[in-house]
Amino acid sequence: MLVLSQLYAKGRFLMKKLLDVQGVRKDFPILETGLVYLDSAATSLTPEPVLQKTLEYYRKYRANVGRGVHSLSQRATEEYERVRVKVADFINARSESEIVMLRNATEGINLLARGLKWSKGDKIVTSILEHNSNFIVWLREKIRNNLTMEVIKPKKPAVQGRLDLTDFEKAINDQTKLVTITHVSNVLGVILPVREIAEMAHDHGAYVLVDGAQSVPHMKVDVQRIGCDFLVFSGHKMCAPTGTGVLYMREELMEEVEPLCIGGGTVVDVGPDYYKLRKGPGRFEAGTPAIGETIGLGAAVDYLSAIGIKNIEEHEKKLIQKTYDELTAISGVEVYGPEPKQRASIVSFNVDNLKCHDVALALDVSANIFVRSGYHCAQPITEKIIRKSGTIRASTYLYNTQEDIDKLASTIMQIACKG
Repeated sequence: MLVLSQLYAKGRFLMKKLLDVQGVRKDFPILETGLVYLDSAATSLTPEPVLQKTLEYYRKYRANVGRGVHSLSQRATEEYERVRVKVADFINARSESEIVMLRNATEGINLLARGLKWSKGDKIVTSILEHNSNFIVWLREKIRNNLTMEVIKPKKPAVQGRLDLTDFEKAINDQTKLVTITHVSNVLGVILPVREIAEMAHDHGAYVLVDGAQSVPHMKVDVQRIGCDFLVFSGHKMCAPTGTGVLYMREELMEEVEPLCIGGGTVVDVGPDYYKLRKGPGRFEAGTPAIGETIGLGAAVDYLSAIGIKNIEEHEKKLIQKTYDELTAISGVEVYGPEPKQRASIVSFNVDNLKCHDVALALDVSANIFVRSGYHCAQPITEKIIRKSGTIRASTYLYNTQEDIDKLASTIMQIACKG
């Protein structure tokens, strides 16, 4: 059987087949050492086809984009702009003109925070489940612009992270300028009803920003179906190189948002006492971008599309069900978040009174298992509601196996018995 990198290179697709996880794993040489990587919510591994495409830029057409007529620059520009088309198709944007290329999801959120036109008394509605990148940014704007901000908290039991739509209904009013919400909690894995929240927000004329950092790599995300005005996600969580990210913005809103940075590449005309910004996504993309890495992002989109995002989602559902079942069966282990059917690829837990960092280190040293421990850049939900010292987080992706979960569970059982 051809490994996935060969299928990818030949342009073959696996859309209607089950995910061949062993074939996938051959594209990730780091896994040949036998390690168990369960930290994809922090950053994913990168497959060979993506690395090859990234290096292709440096080896064959290393030049700047949009700034030259010579053939190297033209080739680089064509490859770079092709990524915009691929990303638009991946999230079902109406066109590539709605795709802004950035460094990560955090930059996209900051761009919107500084670029939206705020008025005194405008309201922001968000949740306590948010990653710091979608929380402290708005706290800063609240202070800067004299805004109001309402934070929705989970219904009881709070450690499950489920939000009640009636709380959003009460919070969103005609003063609400923006509702900003994560699609999937990076701590609890809970999937939020972003489509229903978007409908409520639009009924009051508010904008909707969805943080898709933990959803876009793992499930089919359709921005037109959700109805959001903005969506952000990072390439490094979806098999792409670091330093790549996307801000989806409805095309008709492009000129309502001020760029975070301006400079080379963002203007169509400049004089001694004036400048005129470009229309479309280019107005937000100042300076030389991460060209090779963004081309790698396009390869990652191709890679995930070839496997089939639905296949990845179904594969991970089985892994998370198994993770949840095996960990909840261990005496002394407390698992946080909702039932598996309401969550994506993340399970946070603790072992008795052991410190989460000690457990994570023990998993690494004793079994070559890699997980995240601590607050996960989300102190309001982790420290204030779940456990002051933080949690252990296991997060899966397309290259994980049932055996990975067995090894995690058996090692945790050993740690729990010793603890």
